[in-house]
Amino acid sequence: MGGCHCGQIRYEVTGEIRDRVLCHCTLCRRTAGAPAVAWFTVSLPGFRFVQGQPTTYRSSDVATRQFCAVCGTQLTFQHDDRRYEIDITTASLDDPDAAAPLVDFHADTRLKSP
Repeated sequence: MGGCHCGQIRYEVTGEIRDRVLCHCTLCRRTAGAPAVAWFTVSLPGFRFVQGQPTTYRSSDVATRQFCAVCGTQLTFQHDDRRYEIDITTASLDDPDAAAPLVDFHADTRLKSP
């Protein structure tokens, strides 16, 4: 189980968790206002919202993101080429340690100290 910061939106994950990454791409950084975003992936049938409905934002020509319109918590990312699966923000889980990142993604674009 997981959800947004204010509790308006709750979701359930029943599918196998995979692709546990810490993404450093500029788009993830920009949409989150953070130096990186942790994600995990599940097959679409293994994910559902159980309370509330998120707002959908087309963040690029190839993907959409869902977030809470009340508190702004980013919840999901879905690439057009991977419509059978969904990425979920790790820190929106009630127990984020259950899907802690295992690898860095787009590490070549990570923030660098001067």
